[in-house]
Amino acid sequence: MPRIQFSLPEHFVFAADIQIYISHVNQGGHLDNAQLLTLVSEAWVRFFKALGYTEGNVAGFAIVVGDLVAQYKSEGFHGETMRVSMVPQDYNKYGFDLLYRMECLDTAREVARGKIGIVFIDRESRKVAAVPAAFVAKVSALEILPTP
Repeated sequence: MPRIQFSLPEHFVFAADIQIYISHVNQGGHLDNAQLLTLVSEAWVRFFKALGYTEGNVAGFAIVVGDLVAQYKSEGFHGETMRVSMVPQDYNKYGFDLLYRMECLDTAREVARGKIGIVFIDRESRKVAAVPAAFVAKVSALEILPTP
């Protein structure tokens, strides 16, 4: 099976700095694969919070993860602070992809990259819902982060 090849955009609109704790490290002494998702999940929760939303209420709708991709570029170690940069792209009727890059702040070493497929859900019917225009407007107003 061929390895995942994943390109990143040139610009991001959000970044969260998150430290790797000892509980994020596996017996190999580096960032555990399940804990990578924990760190990325923390970053996307912060992204929505920065827009004034919670996971349960994004412009009146809940959001769920429909799919995700992770590609490792190097190891992450206990005590390092990771910058997780994000940008929404590839909107469709019911959601979008939230692309991310994780890199060590001290060394600028890229640790991982990927995407999270976000889907909007109507809480009452528990069915997919159209991407809210209010959300798109808030994201469109975000400034592009300077390239490191």
